[in-house]
Amino acid sequence: MEKKKLLYVQTSGINTPQRLYSPFILAQTAIAMDIEPTIYFLGEGISVVTKGNAEKIKMGNFPSLKEVMDQTAAMGIKMLVCQQSMQVFGQNLTPDDFEECSKIVGAATLNSLVLESDGTMWF
Repeated sequence: MEKKKLLYVQTSGINTPQRLYSPFILAQTAIAMDIEPTIYFLGEGISVVTKGNAEKIKMGNFPSLKEVMDQTAAMGIKMLVCQQSMQVFGQNLTPDDFEECSKIVGAATLNSLVLESDGTMWF
């Protein structure tokens, strides 16, 4: 039987830190439940995986967002960055401006992921 798939779409950026932990924590939980998670960063959400930003975010008793992101990457969870959002929100951003754990993909990837997923959540 094929694994269930969940897609977490991060549209909120670093200016709303209270919305940034959920996709990572839920994706880690999905792994523990034998579900295949993917996190897709869209719009202002690309600021979350822009190098140097996640280290600045720390909420409550949680570790820094960078630590949570690194744990997520170590679990093999895919983190995808929308190339078109780089052009709209980042102006001169290049793939080198993003965390090594992320991969730049086109807009069609999001459409495909939504169609292939058993559920999607947007943050």
